Amino acid sequence: MAEHNVFGEYGEQFAVDYLLKQGYIICHRNYRYLKAEIDIIAKNIDTLIIIEVKTRSTHFIDNMADLISQKKIKLLVSATDHYIYSNNIDMNVRFDVILIFKTKDGFKLDHVKDAFYHF
Repeated sequence: MAEHNVFGEYGEQFAVDYLLKQGYIICHRNYRYLKAEIDIIAKNIDTLIIIEVKTRSTHFIDNMADLISQKKIKLLVSATDHYIYSNNIDMNVRFDVILIFKTKDGFKLDHVKDAFYHF
């Protein structure tokens, strides 16, 4: 497996561990529908949270819109619609991004809730 894939998988596990500590329930990981993949689907109280995880080797991000393209957002929404319909879910839905940054001391996590409003 390529090093960047291992790095990305580590970032996703780091995000799952964080979410569990915050009281989220993990419903699904790496949910695929057509050309889309949702990294993490979680629940928190009465909300279904769709989470895109981005793992980076640097903390520098010039623009949030550079992280997730409009095409990727459309794919995530389509996959979310399919997941909700297939599982007969009637909940509020929120789209989050978890950014994992490698630091000299380990890793740092930023959780951006309702992230698509920032694009």
